[in-house]
Amino acid sequence: MKAIIKKHPILTKYIFSILILFIALFISGLLNKGVIKQYFPYSSAICLLIATWVLLKSDNKKLSSFGIDFKTKNLKFFPLGILIGALVFLFAKYLRALCFGETLSLSTTFNYKNILNGFYIMLPMVAVEEFLFRGYLFKKTIEVSSILKANIVFSILFMLVHVFDSGVINSVPMIIFTVITIPVGHLLFATSFLKSKSLYLPIGIHLGNNWGTNHLVHKLNDGNSFFYITNSARFDTWLSFIVFILLWNIFYLLITYIIWKWKGFNYN
Repeated sequence: MKAIIKKHPILTKYIFSILILFIALFISGLLNKGVIKQYFPYSSAICLLIATWVLLKSDNKKLSSFGIDFKTKNLKFFPLGILIGALVFLFAKYLRALCFGETLSLSTTFNYKNILNGFYIMLPMVAVEEFLFRGYLFKKTIEVSSILKANIVFSILFMLVHVFDSGVINSVPMIIFTVITIPVGHLLFATSFLKSKSLYLPIGIHLGNNWGTNHLVHKLNDGNSFFYITNSARFDTWLSFIVFILLWNIFYLLITYIIWKWKGFNYN
């Protein structure tokens, strides 16, 4: 066994890392049930945080190497990320409305409990995705190859997880939208992580963006979002659908480029 580890150290490290992450997800699956799942859906995120700590410990590193600590310089990235994610989504929706004749209207009623609870419910889900796709394995892949190769590999993995969702796999337009959009989302989150050197920033941006889809701008005026869409555009032709996808993703790529060039961070 020692000879195999010595001969294939990188492969062995990957197998060990995947095993640790799998065990974390398995344990969280046992814990995340009943009352715990209903009121404290953070089992998976906590288990993956512990798994990340174990993996970093095996490299003689600390969680602070991922910017996960209680230092103000890192903690500030979380609310900043939420603000960036929500505002970017709002502007993207506004640009879509301008281009395709939609109208964003202010909701007449607000269910603030549901709106704010959205942050609590969505945080563990986005944290899990960030630990898996922008966490230890992503950073390890950069170390043994390059940022470009790591982004290609993990953007594909991130996309596949979303494509095989039941709400996507049965719709050809949704598959096309997901295949193009999700890798762009990965690039945004990965760039924000590498730029800030803190996983708090991509978690915040991811949370702000996901929260925005349900509670910032929605199709229904049901009080669960601040804005709703009237005369929603219907993409009846492939041309209009492709134009929409291109405009949407070009805007997010522009935001990614701005973050990459943001002089307030130290990019490595």
